[in-house]
Amino acid sequence: MIYLQLFLSFLQIGMFSFGGGYAAMPLIQGQVVTTHGWLTMSEFTDLITISQITPGPIAVNSATFVGLKIAGIPGAVVATVGCILPSCIIVTILARLYLKYRNLDLLQGVLKSLRPAVVAMIASAGILILKNAFWGSGGTISMTGTEWSMVVIFGICVLLLRKTKLNPIWVMVLAGVMKVGISAMTNVL
Repeated sequence: MIYLQLFLSFLQIGMFSFGGGYAAMPLIQGQVVTTHGWLTMSEFTDLITISQITPGPIAVNSATFVGLKIAGIPGAVVATVGCILPSCIIVTILARLYLKYRNLDLLQGVLKSLRPAVVAMIASAGILILKNAFWGSGGTISMTGTEWSMVVIFGICVLLLRKTKLNPIWVMVLAGVMKVGISAMTNVL
């Protein structure tokens, strides 16, 4: 039964996560945190972080991780197949249709109309992760409950990415080092 739940949950994620990994985050959260309770919100945030630093799409990495956590290696395989199956089928069909009808104005209009929805899904996921990083998974937004070290690390990372065009991998490594350093200083004091 758990294999079927994993397959169907990630089949839904794979089927409706238009716009890539960031757009899939609210769908993944809905399935693994809200609907099934397979992960806590804190574990979900860790999952997104791990999915970002490992090769491959966020949704596929998430499926593999959740499947492994819930039902071992067979669960990882079932969840991953559920996640990628819709893409394989849909992309094959759409590629054939796009090659045939790519010059139609109607098709170009439909593609342009999907962009705002994808941007909204990405923004929603980003706000959720920022809220969890700055105020905790169940915390309310307040000045006193803010984890200021995370705000400072976030600000430094944004500046590095925007102003220096530093490789994002090095920015993530630096963010981890900064957090470890801040934690070590806090423990000493």
